Amino acid sequence: MRFRSKVAIVSGGGDGIGRATAQRLASEGAALVVTDISESAAAGTVAMIEQAGGRAAASVGSVTSEADCNAAIALALERFGTVDVLVNNAALADKPTFEQTTPADWDREFDVTLRGAFLFARAVLPHMIARGSGAIVNIGSVNGLMYFGNPAYSAAKAGLLSMTRSLAVEVGPKGVRINMVSPGTIRTNAMSWTKRVQRDPKVFEKLARWYPVGRVGLPIDIAAAVAFLAADEAGFVNGTNLVVDGGLTAGMPVMAEELLAELR
Repeated sequence: MRFRSKVAIVSGGGDGIGRATAQRLASEGAALVVTDISESAAAGTVAMIEQAGGRAAASVGSVTSEADCNAAIALALERFGTVDVLVNNAALADKPTFEQTTPADWDREFDVTLRGAFLFARAVLPHMIARGSGAIVNIGSVNGLMYFGNPAYSAAKAGLLSMTRSLAVEVGPKGVRINMVSPGTIRTNAMSWTKRVQRDPKVFEKLARWYPVGRVGLPIDIAAAVAFLAADEAGFVNGTNLVVDGGLTAGMPVMAEELLAELR
């Protein structure tokens, strides 16, 4: 119960990593405000939390809207009295190649993935700073560290890492910690993965061979990392990027096996 008496906001909390994170924080005592652009998705997560005995409220809106971000924080303050944790999870990955990406696509993916995190952080930080405590966890991606396609999304995630570090240094002395979790491939129902699965139902099994742990990730894997960084026990962790990728960026076993085969 690391989050007993604490209040958390999770953006994009209606499915996937966001839903798993909201449920994990609620299971450890947090009251949740779940934000999502889909009313039914946000309500679904809230219902799951309440059915498990937790407290939660839904805030419907877009992270690209300053007014919607402010409304989510106002709801948290009205219903639960404070905001202790913000998880910037909402993101958009659409066009897989640079050639397919139009200027409008670029702007749209940056608006959701990077600008949305900026707007939410900007809205919540005055409350956290006034209290002298708080934690923000941004959801990054290995795409921000290496090339895996989706250039606009990848560039936005790389920008989010820079913003995480900048904010950590700026507001750390004021009692607020800012960190990031960068997932590898996570099996979710996100639009980009749904399209891939429709083309190839075995895509996750094929990708698993690139991961030293032998599988792709699950939303609960990321939720566990977020819970650690958001908790008081991580009080000396600030400005870090926790890569949760099953060892993908540590090395590629398929390539290593092919190299070793030449020596046998």
